[in-house]
Amino acid sequence: MNIVLLNPEIPYNTGNIGRTCVLTNTGLHLIKPLGFSLDEKAVKRSGLDYWKDVQLYIWEDFEHFLKENIENKNANLYFATTKTEKKYSDIKYEKNDYIMFGPESKGIPEEILNRYKENNITIPMLPLGRSINLSNSVAIILYEALRQNNFEY
Repeated sequence: MNIVLLNPEIPYNTGNIGRTCVLTNTGLHLIKPLGFSLDEKAVKRSGLDYWKDVQLYIWEDFEHFLKENIENKNANLYFATTKTEKKYSDIKYEKNDYIMFGPESKGIPEEILNRYKENNITIPMLPLGRSINLSNSVAIILYEALRQNNFEY
């Protein structure tokens, strides 16, 4: 599996997600611009001593990421958003799929969501706030994808 963070803004979330990725043998793709430096103590502190083991890929922009990972590998890419009705649990995930999450303050841009509307997924929640924390959202969807694949890491 692969987790993709488009323009992540909060180093603690990225550190936590990195730790989850290490312990599930999941690739972590970061698409620039990042809202922090990967050398920041906050990233390393939340990733603890796992950060050195993250399968980390850095991409200059969304189009470069798409060309190298989705088009060349004919992989599935899903977009986590609050702007759809299709539940993350309604998808049949494959072992090499990619799940993208947008920046914490605004989510994945509308033009991307509209371009790939059939691959938009959401975590059902009460409309009492904007969304569940990014690192929690990653864990929820990633573990469903792993469960469907019998936790084959």
